[in-house]
Parts: sequence; C-alpha cells; structure tokens
Amino acid sequence: MSDIQITVSSEGRSVEEGTKAWQLFADSPDVIAARVGGELKDLAYPLVEGDEVEPVAIDSADGRDILRHSTAHVMAQAVQELFPHAKLGIGPPIVDGFYYDFDVPEPFVPEDLVKIESRMRKIVKEGQKFDRREVSDDAARVELADEPYKLELIGLKSTATGDVEGAAEGASVEVGEGGLTIYDNLKRDGSVAWGDLCRGPHLPTTKRIPAFKLMRSAAAYWRGNENNKQLQRIYGTAWETKEALDEHLHRIEEAQRRDHRRLGTELDLFSFPDEIGSGLPVFHPKGGVIKREMEDYVRRRHIEEGFEYVGTPHVAKEGLFYTSGHLPYYGEGMFPALDMDGQDYRLKAMNCPMHNLIFRSRQRSYRELPLRLFEFGHVYRNEKSGVIHGLTRVRGFAQDDSHSYVTPEQAPDEIRHLLDFVLSLLRDFGLDDFYLELSTRDDSKPDKFIGSDAEWEVATKVLEDVCLESGLELVPDPGGAAYYGPKVSVQARDAIGRTWQMSTIQYDFNMPSPPRFNLEYVAADGSRQQPVMIHSAKFGSIERFMGVLVEHYAGAFPPWLAPVQVVGIPVAERHADYLYDLTKRLKTLGIRVEVDDSDERMQKKIRNAQLQKVPFMLIAGDNDVEGDAVSFRYRNGEQENGVPVDDAVERIVEAIRSRVQV
Repeated sequence: MSDIQITVSSEGRSVEEGTKAWQLFADSPDVIAARVGGELKDLAYPLVEGDEVEPVAIDSADGRDILRHSTAHVMAQAVQELFPHAKLGIGPPIVDGFYYDFDVPEPFVPEDLVKIESRMRKIVKEGQKFDRREVSDDAARVELADEPYKLELIGLKSTATGDVEGAAEGASVEVGEGGLTIYDNLKRDGSVAWGDLCRGPHLPTTKRIPAFKLMRSAAAYWRGNENNKQLQRIYGTAWETKEALDEHLHRIEEAQRRDHRRLGTELDLFSFPDEIGSGLPVFHPKGGVIKREMEDYVRRRHIEEGFEYVGTPHVAKEGLFYTSGHLPYYGEGMFPALDMDGQDYRLKAMNCPMHNLIFRSRQRSYRELPLRLFEFGHVYRNEKSGVIHGLTRVRGFAQDDSHSYVTPEQAPDEIRHLLDFVLSLLRDFGLDDFYLELSTRDDSKPDKFIGSDAEWEVATKVLEDVCLESGLELVPDPGGAAYYGPKVSVQARDAIGRTWQMSTIQYDFNMPSPPRFNLEYVAADGSRQQPVMIHSAKFGSIERFMGVLVEHYAGAFPPWLAPVQVVGIPVAERHADYLYDLTKRLKTLGIRVEVDDSDERMQKKIRNAQLQKVPFMLIAGDNDVEGDAVSFRYRNGEQENGVPVDDAVERIVEAIRSRVQV
C-alpha cells in the first residue's frame, strides 16, 4: 500500500494510504474529531492525498458541540428504549447544551427524566460506537418509515435541492447538503442498538461522554411553527469534565439567584400587569429612580458628546415606514396598522425615519456636519409571546437613540467617537469586560438587504478598521447586519461571565439616498451631496439595560444607582428624631435616604435593609446621639461604630460621586 501526502496542523506528513484520522491523534486523548479542509469529520474518516487536517479537542467550541450532539443521540436512544412509541424530531447542540424533540402520548414528568438519565448512563458505560453510513433518499424513507418527522425532513431536503437550511428549525443538524447519512450506535458485538438520520460528526464512542445532566422538559412546536404539532422537548447539558459540568450548574444557580424578574418583584422595581399586556412593563417608584438616573446620565453625556436633544411622536403615517424600508424589510416586527380618519398609521419600531425628517426640514451646510440628533424615543416591536422575557425582551421600550449625519470622509472619526462614548458609558455602569461583534450582510440572500456591493464593501471596511484599531477582540457575525447597512455591537460580559449584546453602531448609506429620504447638504464647492447616517444606541433599550444591570449586580446597585442609598435605623424610638435631623442634611445633598421608625427590633430593621440591598445603614443609639456620631454599616455586614456624622456624610457623598460599588 502506497503512502500519501497530507498536512497536519500546517506541517507536511507522509502517511500510509488508508490511515484514519484517529491514528494521527492516538496520543491525544482530548481529540474527539478532526477538521479536514475546513470541514468537521469523524475520527474514523479515511485520509486522502492532499488533506489538510487539524485536531478538534473536546473542550473547544466545535468539540463541545460534537459532544453535546452525541449526547443528544444517546438521550434519544434512551427515550425510545423506555418509551417505544416516541417519535423523533430533531436534536441539535445549543449554547451550553442540547435538546431533542419527541412526539409522545403524554408530556414528560420529572420522574421520567430521572429514568432517561439513568438509561443514558448505561448506554455511555457500554461504549457504543457511533458509526456513519451513507444512504439514498429512498433507502432512508424505507428505514425510517415509522418516523414521520424524519420523513418530513427528507422531503424538505429533496425539495430544497440538497439543503434544508432555514426550512426547518435545526433541520440542518439532521440533514445537510448532498447525500443522506445515518449514524448507528453499535454494540460491542457489532449489532445496531439504535440509529438516527444525521450529518454528524460524532464522538468515536459513547464512552467519550464524560459528564452530562438532563435539565428540564418543555413543549415546543415542530420546526418552531405554532401551526404545527406541539412536541415534548428535553433539554440537557454535557461538558468535557465533571468539574466543568459542576461549574456550569453553579452558574445556572447563580443566574437564577440573579434573575431580574424575581429581584424586580422583591425590590419593588417594576411589574408586568396582565391588564396592560405581555411585554409592557411599568416602573414602580424605586425602579423609576434607577430609570431616571440612567436617563439623566445618558442625556448629560450625549450633550457633552455634541448631540442635540429632539423629540418625535409614537405613531406616524404608514407611508413613512415604506420610505424608510422598515415595512418592506422589517414589517413582521411592527404592530398592525391603526385606522385614523381613513388613513393607516403605525406605532414606530425605530426613531430614525423621524430624525431624517428633522434633518430634511431645512437646507443643511457641510459646516453643520457632523450633525448629531438624540432622543429617548419610545418604540414598539411586535415580538412573539414565546420570546418575551422580563425586561430583556419586551414589546414597548425606550431607546437612547441617536443619529449622526456626516460626510463620507468624517464617518471613520465619528464611529471612533461613538465607540469611545459607548465604552466609557459601559464602564461607568460597571461593565468592563467586552468584545466587539461585526455584523455583515449575507450575500446569499440579496433580497434581505438594500444597496450596492460597493457601498456595502466601503461601509463594512470602515466599521472593521475602527474596530481593529480599538484593540478589542472582533468576532464576525455573517448575515447579522440590518437591511440598510452593517453594524458593530458591543458584547459585554456580566459578573458571572454571561454575554449580553449592549450598544450598537450602524453605518447607513441607504436611508439618506433617493428614493428614500434623499438627504442632502451643501458642500464647500456649492454642490449638493448625500450624507452618511450613523445610527447608535448606547443603552440600546433602557429597559433591557436595566434588566442586565439588575442581574449583573444581583440587585445590589452601586450607591449612585441605588433607589434608596441610606437607611437610618434608631436603636430605640427615642433616637428617631436624631436620625430624622441627619436625613434632612443628607437630602439637601441630593441623597436618597429613609428612616425605619417601625416597631420592628433593630436587628430585623438591619435585616430588612440588607434584603432591600441598601448600600449604607446609619444606626444611632444613646452614645451616638451624645457624641454626634453613628454606627456606619455596609450592606455586606461590615460595621464601624462611633463614626462622626461629618465623616459618615463625606463617605456617602464620595461613594456616590465616584460611582464605586460597595
């Protein structure tokens, strides 16, 4: 048998013809797959002349996806062994886990998940081999005759010329381009224990699944379409080590502890009354304090950064949103039309069309550019009920929305200016771990975007160059651009490492141009030129930003944002007047302070203040009254007795001024 020439991790190598990928990495137990010519392959893949091969470790992003997809197969096998009448849907890897959908007569209950997990452990222990084989469409139909959902996927593949991408939620995980493949789980004697339609790749054997856990079950419509049958979805997670699994479960517990929906109720910040409607929050007085502080901050910052404050209405004639392109390209995200005096009006989903009208209201000179407009514009998005989630996904919200109108030559500097603005704002709110994501158009879907190839190329390069100059990590997001231009978003990591999309900056060469708004300015030579429009939102949504902050701080806001910054706690009723006099002084300094003069015992009052996550407690007894002092207590339990009142006031004022966390 002759040798063939391949490349392994950029190094040339000669191997015997027929060598399998696993033989290259036999001394690397963490390698569970290979990337060959850029495509993921099973370790059983036979190498051919000229292959460029790289190892895929189990703790890499691709490795974890393969691990989780393989675990999903093991779960589906366990389900069908325990529930023989279960029909298979799809089972892809997702962020931090996997799921599989099943059509079963009765919904799964927690006891079922315990049984399924136990059976999975048995399958893992058996070390069943994941074995790939190619089949024709017709052969697959015969083999899967009892699996109606798999037959539907095969039909979608056949009618989509080999690719069901977008035809079914997750279907591309099961059926990829080209021919069909089935993965069999083989017992040690070579008999088939179970099989599934899948494009792979998979782990070599089930024994390579180190740690997993089933999390919960839920209802899910087949292919994500509410007109289809409702299936039962089981969610699970799998990790490369037991320690990694334990860390993940701890993060979940911590996330539940920080859930802004629960804390919003406990801290009396906001609510979602049924009488108003889903996804439409109301802010209570304490939540209103935080919202006002955020608004005051960002309004002041915009003015300092050269923006002019404007205001626009919540509704407009429908034609405006045809001009902007929102109805043709974003119509599903807008609420239905309102009939007013025989004309159709729409709740606005964006503020930019109205800002364009402000720009166009009179002749503009190049001397006015950059022209920066900003408002707290309340917008409305027709989100589906299934995606609404507390403050982080709502139907009505306020944007700190701004638009910069610049010459093409000014665009790079304006984007730098906006990015610096955004990053300084996030740092002021305690978010300082972030990276950038560049969203570009999907060239395979030209009907989803407007503008020429040349315009998109220029806009994308301007954004990319500024991002690279920042020194921050830049991650590509192909296909994630808005219909009118590319965008960069700041992805911030919170206190427990979760990533949130925060601020966005978008380069728009479309809306200013004819036949849309036909915006013009008079250039230095007297000619009329088209400006570039740069959209930016620093908070994005004030509601969403607040939800993220609640979870980032676990409700324990830094003093400058805390709804109540100080609570005075008298040891006995006779000490209340002393604290009330002190609160008058604090209030004149703009400090939000209360006195707890209830009949509760002092320790209970301290406990109540800690539960409400008040940054500072000033406790006063006989010695404090006599010495013009207080016991200064922090919400973490630290306390210093006999602090002079002047020192206590200075500490509070400085903590608020410096925006420190205590």
